[in-house]
Amino acid sequence: MQDKAVEADVDREPAGARSGPIERDIERLYREQGMRLWRALVLTTASPDVADDAVAEAFAQALRRGGQLRNPSAWVWRAAFKIAAGEMKERRNVVPLEVGADVAAVVPDVSPERLIDLVRALARLTHRQRVAVVLADYAGWSHRQIAEVLGASVATVGVHVHRARGRLRELLMEDGDG
Repeated sequence: MQDKAVEADVDREPAGARSGPIERDIERLYREQGMRLWRALVLTTASPDVADDAVAEAFAQALRRGGQLRNPSAWVWRAAFKIAAGEMKERRNVVPLEVGADVAAVVPDVSPERLIDLVRALARLTHRQRVAVVLADYAGWSHRQIAEVLGASVATVGVHVHRARGRLRELLMEDGDG
């Protein structure tokens, strides 16, 4: 009986918190896509810290914009990738992942060692190729959606994805042979 009362308190929002339909939609979006977005960003940046910051900032900005967003899901993904790209430019290097909890959380179905190989291979691609292939193959985005994020044509995205897949195949085969 007491557990039900505790659950009811947990479900209630703090006094003064905004909880309109937009906020609830964005909260639901976070629950449904937040981890997938974070994983895509880790694969792209090789940095769990950058992914953490980019996801948090993208959702915070979405909350501030509220009803101005026509498609909150697409907007959050675009914003997170742009925020992460800006952070990586500031850092000017890729922070290597170590085998551990952070890596295992990225793609739970893949062994940490294989994931390290994938992240290292992704790091050898150009930034645009890396973003394009992660959004296409991991997030399942269309070339048109990716083009919006990259500010490129759909045809250019197709070239980036094609070249990235070919280069990844080569790099992962090298790692497997070595």
